[in-house]
Amino acid sequence: MIPKIALCSQSLRNYCAFSRALKVVQTPWTRHPGLPAASRGIHVDSPPTIPTLTTSYAHGTSSTSLLHTTVGETLLRTVERWPDREAVAFMEGGVRKTFAQFQQDVDRAAAGLLALGLTKGDRLGMWGPNTYEWILFQFATAKAGIILVSVNPAYQLKEAEFALRKVGCKAIVCPEQFKTQKYCDMLRQICPEIESSTPGDIKSARLPDLRSVIVLDNRQPGMLHFEDIMEAGSSQYVQQLQDLQKTLSFDDPINIQFTSGTTGAPKGATLSHFNIINNAYFVGKRVGYTWRPHARICLPVPLYHCFGSVGGGMCMAVHGVSLVFPSAGYDGKANIAALESERCTFIYGTPTMYVDMISQPDLAKYDLSSVETGIMAGSPCPPELVKRVISAMGIKGITIGYGTTENSPVTFCADPLDNMDRKSETVGFIMDHLEAKVVNPTTGVVVPLGELGEIMIRGYCVMLEYWGDQAKTEECITKSGWYKTGDIGSLDAYSYCRIEGRIKDMIIRGGENIYPAEIEQFLHTHPKVKEAQVVGVKDFRMGEEVCACIKLADGENCTAEEIKAYCKGQIAHFKIPRYVLFVTSYPLTITGKIQKNKLREEAEKQLELKEGK
Repeated sequence: MIPKIALCSQSLRNYCAFSRALKVVQTPWTRHPGLPAASRGIHVDSPPTIPTLTTSYAHGTSSTSLLHTTVGETLLRTVERWPDREAVAFMEGGVRKTFAQFQQDVDRAAAGLLALGLTKGDRLGMWGPNTYEWILFQFATAKAGIILVSVNPAYQLKEAEFALRKVGCKAIVCPEQFKTQKYCDMLRQICPEIESSTPGDIKSARLPDLRSVIVLDNRQPGMLHFEDIMEAGSSQYVQQLQDLQKTLSFDDPINIQFTSGTTGAPKGATLSHFNIINNAYFVGKRVGYTWRPHARICLPVPLYHCFGSVGGGMCMAVHGVSLVFPSAGYDGKANIAALESERCTFIYGTPTMYVDMISQPDLAKYDLSSVETGIMAGSPCPPELVKRVISAMGIKGITIGYGTTENSPVTFCADPLDNMDRKSETVGFIMDHLEAKVVNPTTGVVVPLGELGEIMIRGYCVMLEYWGDQAKTEECITKSGWYKTGDIGSLDAYSYCRIEGRIKDMIIRGGENIYPAEIEQFLHTHPKVKEAQVVGVKDFRMGEEVCACIKLADGENCTAEEIKAYCKGQIAHFKIPRYVLFVTSYPLTITGKIQKNKLREEAEKQLELKEGK
C-alpha cells in the first residue's frame, strides 16, 4: 500500500520516484488498465508530440482549470491589474480608452440601461458596424444581466424584423446610418409607431416586445440618444447595479448570435458567460496572450461575429490585451496602416482579409516588424494563402482556427510554433477541456484515425440552445451533449484536424456564412423565375462567391443585371449573387433531388468558359 504523501512541489518528485519503484505510477490508465489508449486524452498545454490517439476521438486535457466568473467580474479583475493600459483604440473616430476609463463607461451605460427599465434577461439588439459603442454595450449589457443580441449590420428589412421579433428585443442600439445602410429608416418602416411614440415607450404591432431605440449619432423622433443612457444612471441605479451582481451566474445566457440552417431561417445561438469567457481564455492561452508581455491586436473582423466579440472583446477582458480597430467597416488599406502606426503585435482576419492585405500595391513600404503572429479563421484557409501571408507580411507565427458560433466559437486552433505543414494543411489541434470525435454521418459510429466523417464537439463551449427553438436545438445537440457541426473532416493521432468540406451546402464568402435556401426563396419571388438554385463557386479573393442558377418561366427573357437589381436593397449585399447563370435543367439524383455538388462543378466550368480561362 502506498503511504499518503502531501503533494507539495518539493515532495512531488520523490513521490513519483517512489511510485515508480513500486511499479504503480498513478495515472488514469494504470488506475484503470482496461481503458483503451484513446481514453487517455491528449495533453494540450503545448503542441502534442506523442501520437496518443488510436481512433477519431480526442479529449484535450489541460493543467489549467476552467474559469467560473461572469463577464463583469472578469473585466473588473483585469481593470484592477492594468488600470492605465490602453484597452481600445478606434482609428476612425479617434476614441481611446484605458481599462479604467472603459470600466467607468461600462458602469455608466449599465446603470443607464437599468434606468431605462431593462431588467436581467431582457434582450438588447446591437445593430451596426465596429464602433466604440458596440463594445461598450457588449460589456454594459453583461454587467446588467441583459442579453446582447448581435444583429448583422448588413441585414435588410425582412432579416432584421425576423431576428428582432424572434428573440423579443426590448431595446435596439444603432447609428442613424452607415454607408448605404439606413438603420433608423428601416426601423421606422418596420415600426411606423416610433415617430409618434414617447422615447422609451414604443408600442409596435410588428415588434411587440420593443420599447426603446437608442440612436448613436443624430437625434431622431421617438428615439433615445446614446447620451441619454449615459446620463440616466443616477445613484439609485448605480446601487441597483451593484446589488444585481450578486444575482448573476456564470451559467446565465449573455449573448445571442444569429446563424442559419438549410431552411434559411436564422437561429439564435444562445451563449453564456461560461461559454465565451472560457473560450476567450483558452484561445488566448493557445496563441500566447498568457506569456507575451503586452499584445496589441489589430481587429478588422466584425464585432457582431464571434471572431470579433469573443476573440477580440472577451480576450481583452480576460487577458488584458489592447484592441486596435482600424475602421468601422472593413478596409484592407486601413488594416495595414494601423499595424504600422499602432505597432500591433497581432492581426485577426478571415482569409479574404488577408488576401486584401497582401494584395495592397504599396505593402512593402509599411513597417510591419512589430507583428509577431495572427489568427486566420472564419472560412477555409487555403494552404497557399497561409504561405503567402508568412512570406509577404513576415508573420511567422500565424495560426489557423476552426469553430462554429454554436461552440463559442473555437474548437481547434494551431500553435504559433507549429510547422508549416500543420499550419497550412490543418486547423490545429483540439482545444483545452474539449472533446471531439469524427463519426460516420449515417451510423454515428466513430471512424478510424485519418478517415473522413462528421466532426462532433462536446464540452464547456457548446451553446445553451437556439433561442425559442427546442426542435432545432435537439436536432444539433444529442442527448449525450455532442454538437453536430455538419462539417466533414478527419483527425490524426496528435488530434490535428483537417476540414475537407461541409455536409450542407453553406457558402462561406469572405468569412460570411451564406445559406443558399435564403437566397433561393427570395429569387422565387421574381415573376420571371421558375426555379432557382444557389451554389458557391471558387474565388481566390473571397474563398467562394454566390452563383445563382436560374430556370426562367416559359417564354420569359431576363438578364443577370435584372436579377441583381431585383435583389439590391431586399437582401444583404453579400448575399446578392455575383454570378447569374440561366439553365434549362439541373443535375438530379435517381429520386429527383438536385445534386448541388454537380451543379457547382457545372457552374464553375461555364464561368471558366465565359471568362476565357
